[in-house]
Amino acid sequence: MAEEKNQEAVGVKKTSFFKSVKADFKKIIWPKRESVAKETGAVVFFGVVLGVLIAVIDAVVRFGLGLIM
Repeated sequence: MAEEKNQEAVGVKKTSFFKSVKADFKKIIWPKRESVAKETGAVVFFGVVLGVLIAVIDAVVRFGLGLIM
């Protein structure tokens, strides 16, 4: 009998949890598609620029070390 009460309590907790999650999702203000596209483009652009910068610095350091050794 005690197990049945515990299972019922767990069921109530789960449903109230999911109702709470659903209510919280309704409060979210999702960004516009254009905003996400611009921000994604900026991240990709700066990622590529940073990658090229690191590659150039690496090449310069390797060339400098090659002259020394």
